[in-house]
Amino acid sequence: MTNSELLAERKLAIFQLRQGKRIIEVAQSLDHSTSWVSKWQKRFKNGGWVGLKDRSRAPKYHGHKLSERVREAVRQARLELEAEAALGEGLKYVGAIAVRTRLRKKKVEPVPSVPSIERILKEAGMTKPKEKRVEPQVDYPHLKPTQEHQLCQVDIVPHYLSGGKKVSCFNAIDVVSRYPTGQPFAHRRSEDAAAFLIHVWQEIGIPSYTQLDNEGCFSGGATHKRVLGKVVRLALEVGTELVFSPVYHPESNGTVERFHQDYDRHVWEDTYLDNIDEVLEQSQHFFRLYRQREDHSRLNEQSPETIHSQYPVQKLDSDFTLSETRRPLKEGRVHFMRRVSAEGKVRVLNDEWVVPDPDAEKGVWVTIEFLTTGATLRIFDEAPDRPERRCLASYPFPVNEPILPRVDKLTKEDKALSQSEIKQIRIDHHQMPRHSQPRTIVSRVGGRLISSAINRTARLTNRIFYTMY
Repeated sequence: MTNSELLAERKLAIFQLRQGKRIIEVAQSLDHSTSWVSKWQKRFKNGGWVGLKDRSRAPKYHGHKLSERVREAVRQARLELEAEAALGEGLKYVGAIAVRTRLRKKKVEPVPSVPSIERILKEAGMTKPKEKRVEPQVDYPHLKPTQEHQLCQVDIVPHYLSGGKKVSCFNAIDVVSRYPTGQPFAHRRSEDAAAFLIHVWQEIGIPSYTQLDNEGCFSGGATHKRVLGKVVRLALEVGTELVFSPVYHPESNGTVERFHQDYDRHVWEDTYLDNIDEVLEQSQHFFRLYRQREDHSRLNEQSPETIHSQYPVQKLDSDFTLSETRRPLKEGRVHFMRRVSAEGKVRVLNDEWVVPDPDAEKGVWVTIEFLTTGATLRIFDEAPDRPERRCLASYPFPVNEPILPRVDKLTKEDKALSQSEIKQIRIDHHQMPRHSQPRTIVSRVGGRLISSAINRTARLTNRIFYTMY
């Protein structure tokens, strides 16, 4: 039986007891022993309805708890390092790593881990809290959606299973309809992020904009300049425009950040979850209830599901899957909300771009547009849904591969370029003269895609109509 079925059975036992039935009668009706009924009656008496949930199986006492002898050695090592630093007899390193090195020299066994040393020193009041660097407030341009399916925010919140294993919980929510979805993953790799976004676009629909933070699994990492990672390529193919929030500014992703609080309270609080399957079961139950709630302060007594489904939405095909090969670049746009540095530059995809006459108190909106003729990075003072905005700067964005026309669907006869065709186009792209590349690529694929492009235009027109009215 699943956790929810077991909990339902225990609740039924309590309902019957509170109606005046005897323990033996309840046991017979539920095909359980009287000791089972007595156990859950006692749990309910001590803990209420929460007491009927499974308790953690983690041991209450850990055999590897550090002895007082080791704790005293940690404190003594810290005092020695502080004295040597103050008297100029040693270096000024007194942190947990330096303490651990001193313990090894003293041959203290067992040598605690760095987190354990930090915890011991904190409990002894021997640490100083790090001074928080006060950053000036920056006013960032941001989207202001008025209709559902315009903006979906995505984020990750970490949690821990009963045994201590970390789980990455991906959540997404439509900013206007408040329609949510989510999935737990054992890791937060780019393939996990891509798999979750496919789930979002299949369940919630493909919004005009999908907003993310700057986690490496979304952005492609912080190693290479101008990297166009798995998630960026996937979004360009699907047809939604990615928006990367400002770095270290969760307020810009505020709707999903606030939703995390509801998610944590209903899925993780007072709950012991042993594996990802249990997390998925518990979270799916919460999502179903949340979508039907009619008491949301922003929805005028309508449920998220009612508002989210009042207009048609394009969803990703249910058979769409992750590709094992690198996806080609497609036409589209990717956006970044960024702060201008003191040097008058913004950092986008691990590269820096100059902003003329920067305002230290205002952020900027950066857009990279990919066309078959090339890619361009533009810096604006406002978001794209503002009626009046200025382009502050424009730069060619180097792309060393062809950019293909983006289509939603092709017939079987006109199936989008096969992998072998794409590979050949890439070869031709590098062999032909620079000035002739875009025209040759377009002529190669354009004829077969015209009808699909017309169909796409019709669908977009319908989508814009609903957005405007």
